[in-house]
Amino acid sequence: MDDIEKRSGTVQSVDRAMAILEVLGEDEEGCRLTDIARRTGLSVSTVHRLLTTLEQRRFVQFDRSDGMWHVGRGAFAVGSAFTRQRNFVAPALPILRRLRDQTRETANLGVVDDGEVVVLTQVESREIMRAITRVGGRAPMANSGMGKAILASYADADIDALINRQGLRKATGKSITSVAVLRDEIAAIREKGFAFDDEEFVTGLRCVASVVYGPQAEPLCAISISGLSVRVTDDRVEALGKLVAEAARELTVSLGGRAPER
Repeated sequence: MDDIEKRSGTVQSVDRAMAILEVLGEDEEGCRLTDIARRTGLSVSTVHRLLTTLEQRRFVQFDRSDGMWHVGRGAFAVGSAFTRQRNFVAPALPILRRLRDQTRETANLGVVDDGEVVVLTQVESREIMRAITRVGGRAPMANSGMGKAILASYADADIDALINRQGLRKATGKSITSVAVLRDEIAAIREKGFAFDDEEFVTGLRCVASVVYGPQAEPLCAISISGLSVRVTDDRVEALGKLVAEAARELTVSLGGRAPER
């Protein structure tokens, strides 16, 4: 172990292997060896050596027909444990399916992890043109519908602490970068019971979301629908918000949760 590893408490080879898995997890079509090397900043020989080791443990797999590397079933088995320990995923699925059918849009379930929202599961829209919200995808809380819905359930002091720690990132031209604007938005979310992401993380994608609470009135997760902005039009937002808020209330009740008293 070199001096840098001793000081940081990290193991370089493990860190590099995780970086490779993250790159593969971002691309469902798979990646070529040279692409992985470019995106991780590692040499081709180092990437090949690590891929070979990961392949032996079935964390990655190689498709010889097109020369592409993909996430393997070993990585899926480990990653799915994260979902299994969230015991609200199974009860949420029938609610998400109904929400998808009611709205014709993709229904999502997400949780907060390290100040960002992670999509745990989703039920895809049946529309030919539909929103792409990758399971496992992450977004800053202030840039996403689910993130803002959960953020609005926090105490003001906790919101301030999160903003001070992470700032407000500009992902698109519509991202909220003003603390004052975010405060106004949070007040509106608390009043309406749902949050609205107006292309604030992905251009052309809109999202309507509401928070799900646990037994101690703590925010557990959030439910949302996401759709293309040409279909999630301004005149639909209010009606969609009511459907999503009702779905979130139903999941809250099924989990033995309760909304906090305002």
